[in-house]
Amino acid sequence: MRRRSAAYAPLAAALAFVFSCITVNIYFPEATVRTAAEEIVQEIRKKDGEDKGATGAAAALLRGPRTGAFSLVPAAWAQQETTVSNPAIRALKESLKDRFPSLKPFFAAGNIGESNKGLVEIRDEAALGLKEKAALRALVKDENGDRGKLYAEVAKALNIEASQIERVQKIFAESWIKSAEPGWWVQNEDGGWVKKG
Repeated sequence: MRRRSAAYAPLAAALAFVFSCITVNIYFPEATVRTAAEEIVQEIRKKDGEDKGATGAAAALLRGPRTGAFSLVPAAWAQQETTVSNPAIRALKESLKDRFPSLKPFFAAGNIGESNKGLVEIRDEAALGLKEKAALRALVKDENGDRGKLYAEVAKALNIEASQIERVQKIFAESWIKSAEPGWWVQNEDGGWVKKG
């Protein structure tokens, strides 16, 4: 019995070595995160005249069919499959929506900009008084706090590991920058700031 155990010991050690060398590939649903980011950012930053319920497939239904009667069914089904939501995400979206009108003048004046990390960054406070500076700093702190929570909640809703939240944040950064209005400051990949044209 001992001889058999001794004979299998090197085999067991070799198998343990082989399995320890295998790297685990973590699945990251980039396309789903990108779609969710675009939908969420669009909903938060929709123009004043837009219908509040007209996002994604609902907007397509309101616009009417483009290529025939059957094109609406797949679009509505696809929307249902890619929408990422839970009570926490809905609450964060509402908080971000409510704050956006207060941030908008500071974006327009160049006091703040969209960073390449998916956060709002203070750029220039020189022309602001003490009360305005304090108000701006509080707004930016609250905005970035909600954005950080949003990224974590989206990752949780999509079963993405916490170690991958930075990737979620980066994808959201692209959507925030894309939705910035002309004249707002946005940060390039290299960290430089430019006015969006």
